[in-house]
Amino acid sequence: MSERPDVDVVTFGCRLNAVESEAIRRAARAAGHSDLVVFNTCAVTQEAVRQARQAIRRTRRERPDARIVVTGCAAQIDPQGFAGIADSIIGNADKARPAIWAGLAVAPMTTVNDIMALPETAHHFVAGAVDAIEGQTRAFVEIQNGCDHRCTFCIIPYGRGPSRSAAAGEIVDQITRLTANGYREAVLTGVDLTSWGQDLPGAPKLGRLVKQILKHVPQLERLRLSSIDCIEADADLFDAIASEPRLMPHLHLSLQAGDDMILKRMKRRHSRDEAIAFCQEVRRLRPDLVFGADIIAGFPTETEAMFAMSLDLVEACGLTHLHVFPFSPRPGTPAARMPMVAREIIKERAARLREAGAARLAAHLRAQAGKTLRVLTERGGMGRAEDFTPVRTGGIGPGEIIEMKISGDDGTALLCEAVCSP
Repeated sequence: MSERPDVDVVTFGCRLNAVESEAIRRAARAAGHSDLVVFNTCAVTQEAVRQARQAIRRTRRERPDARIVVTGCAAQIDPQGFAGIADSIIGNADKARPAIWAGLAVAPMTTVNDIMALPETAHHFVAGAVDAIEGQTRAFVEIQNGCDHRCTFCIIPYGRGPSRSAAAGEIVDQITRLTANGYREAVLTGVDLTSWGQDLPGAPKLGRLVKQILKHVPQLERLRLSSIDCIEADADLFDAIASEPRLMPHLHLSLQAGDDMILKRMKRRHSRDEAIAFCQEVRRLRPDLVFGADIIAGFPTETEAMFAMSLDLVEACGLTHLHVFPFSPRPGTPAARMPMVAREIIKERAARLREAGAARLAAHLRAQAGKTLRVLTERGGMGRAEDFTPVRTGGIGPGEIIEMKISGDDGTALLCEAVCSP
């Protein structure tokens, strides 16, 4: 038996990149590549771009004979920035196409097309939908890509292009195959998940898709949503949250700020009161639901009083899993031209937000003691409860859903005193 081609894919950024990295790995292996390192980059912050460049240069020193390919959002937005350190540069529109990787086996190339000109509704983003992901016990399913909104701080639409949706039937078929391959949980992913369907006939909403998946894939035990925009939640989604126990009680919200003036300057589509009202209504419908959220610290023009509104939002919305982003100006975005907050103030505000998030998480962990939770086991002795809380599972193998009696926590994850039943 011949040795499998040596293709390493280094992934930065979002879950969407993780899904696409698997398609890249398979396409590159199928093309017969060896000693190839692919960097699937992120451009959400300047720090993400810096880390990618640093990793590429380190690989060039450590593996001088390896061929290096750079793709992803940073490569799409600024291909010239990688021209001197990569052998080939592949844009986001082409990175999962098998023909590209077959051509790359012949000669180095740079192919970065105008991603804003993509006209088609997505047939499916990854060539030959990925039915298994190496090292994963949850299946990530790309249902949407791109974004039609223009938040003033965000460069990602220029890396991902306009919003495109996969057809509901294709999504259902892929999840059916994933469950047949042993996956117990599917996670719907996209750049702007709640915009799914706007480019499809009849403009269906995300809630309708969720109901279709749960109806037509009865063998799927757990369905989870990645980050959503609360202002775009539709009636069917609220109904699914209230009535579908297989839809997991965890939502990660793209909130970004808690002050109305900052939200307007960000060009967000929700107000502070709308975010709070959404969380209150969802918690009324599903009392056990846990919220996560993205919040930016130190957006341009943010005063201490404005920041206090964001800090207060952690309690007002009852946020448990907090992702804090110190503001990072992205060249070419409107926010990069606004009056900046001093870097030391941004860092200090980010630290205070993280402290508030850590306190909320600690309170949530303490409240689970004595409960029996259904946990999906993962690799490395970890698992996730239905509300996405991490649980230390000991030596239990991955891919099992087990009831576990919670004895306490270690500050970051729950501890179990007994396994009740599979």
